[in-house]
Amino acid sequence: MKQTTVLILGSGIAGLTAAIQLAEQGIDVTVLTKTKPEEGATQYAQGGIASVWSSTDSYESHRDDTFTAGAGLCHTDAVDLCVKEGPAQVRKLIQWGVEFSKQANGKEYDLHKEGGHQKRRILHHQDTTGKSIQKALLEQLRLHPKIQCYSNQIAIDLITTRKQLGDASANHCLGVYALNQDSGEVETWLARATVLATGGMGKVYLYTSNPSVATGDGVAMAYRAGARVANLEFMQFHPTCLFVPGGSTQERTFLISEALRGEGALIKNLQGETFVDRYHPQGSLAPRDSVARAIDFELKKSGERHVYLDATSVSLEVLQSKFPAIYEMCQSMNLSIEKDYIPVVPAAHYSCGGVWTDLDAKTSVDGLYAIGEVACTGLHGANRLASNSLLEGIVFSKQCVLKVASDLKEQSGARFEPKIIPAWRTGFATPIQEKLDIASIWKEIRTLMWNYVGIVRSQRRLFKARKRLEIVRGEVEEYYWEYLPFRDLIELRNLCLIAELIISSGMMRKESRGLHYNVDYPNKDDRFFLRDTVL
Repeated sequence: MKQTTVLILGSGIAGLTAAIQLAEQGIDVTVLTKTKPEEGATQYAQGGIASVWSSTDSYESHRDDTFTAGAGLCHTDAVDLCVKEGPAQVRKLIQWGVEFSKQANGKEYDLHKEGGHQKRRILHHQDTTGKSIQKALLEQLRLHPKIQCYSNQIAIDLITTRKQLGDASANHCLGVYALNQDSGEVETWLARATVLATGGMGKVYLYTSNPSVATGDGVAMAYRAGARVANLEFMQFHPTCLFVPGGSTQERTFLISEALRGEGALIKNLQGETFVDRYHPQGSLAPRDSVARAIDFELKKSGERHVYLDATSVSLEVLQSKFPAIYEMCQSMNLSIEKDYIPVVPAAHYSCGGVWTDLDAKTSVDGLYAIGEVACTGLHGANRLASNSLLEGIVFSKQCVLKVASDLKEQSGARFEPKIIPAWRTGFATPIQEKLDIASIWKEIRTLMWNYVGIVRSQRRLFKARKRLEIVRGEVEEYYWEYLPFRDLIELRNLCLIAELIISSGMMRKESRGLHYNVDYPNKDDRFFLRDTVL
């Protein structure tokens, strides 16, 4: 049994910024990561951080763009908080060593423009912003003696007073059971505050831009622990991910940054015609939900497997200086994007829903906080505005740190005696001998979600998906109790629950809004205006 003051699950931008700021206040912090600390969605972020940075921009403009993208579901207080606090938190990243790209004069920052934004306000480091941020934050992490980081630790379930101690009067989170993948042992971690920073759930879909770790672990664990979750029907599909014929569906799909369209690239069909403007007046620079649906409609109408992104109007100098990673990736596929069209398709990218939190990152379970993509703060509403995700991560990390520090001061001491916390029980579970069935069910869930709960949905498809998942869920639970835990099984159990929650949320929302488009309810319904889907 291990103890710490604050336990953070996850090592992306949200988890690391929270850890560093807590440590700066003299608080002991332990960070658990599923694999290596650098492996997560943050390092793959290409676009950057949206923030009011130039004299030609304004908080009101950024606010309006966020509300427009969110399709009437954004929480005003969350939007105002992020827009106004964003610049100060970006400056903190710069102080920690993050280097954002500057203009040729070397003084002013080079700002990108992405879909849904009226102004250029995206601070970036070429097209590898996330990698630059992750590197700087990990360097800060390693320098601080108050932070301990443990790799290859996959959380299995949260420990709560209601579930583990049978206390029906209250529900406090006391820590987590985590599998040490190096030793194979399940360890008990106790903490006075537990912070979920576990990222997204894109791997529930067959095609995704997410890394392999994005299996919805935080949302699944929180839901099992009794926490409220919200708006899980709003899964954002990035419109332009690189199409690779015959490519493996087990790996992440390479993302082609929206900023490339901000520089003039256009989406075209296989006949070389622009078509997004037939679905939205902003054409290729429309919000992501509109662009993804336009591509989906076009592909279904034509029967083709991809569309094109035409970047031939963008100068070679700009392509190589601002988008070196994209340029090199396409070169490796024999595509010279200064003259060749880029084949692209939509892929699951970002969850706008998650564990419900207030403005202080507190969940509905005492002692449990959530930040980053795992959380539903109300900022994104029904559709995330491009590059608002990293912004949300740093702003709500600060909010979380302030609240955790305050809560710790108010506590007169530990809320529990460690000796009364039950250790993990293996029961009659045995090591699994063959993992073929696990891989098969994993693929079945992801294929089912892609085909039935994707960009365009219907009540019939949602109902069929739910009925099939009820059977699959039973099979997965049998495996979970029959075999000793290992990463694939833990993730499969979480993905199965996440799929069910997405479907349940989708069936509850009988309208089309933002990222949730249902052909049986194709219009917005004012009865759902500003109403979250809470489970």
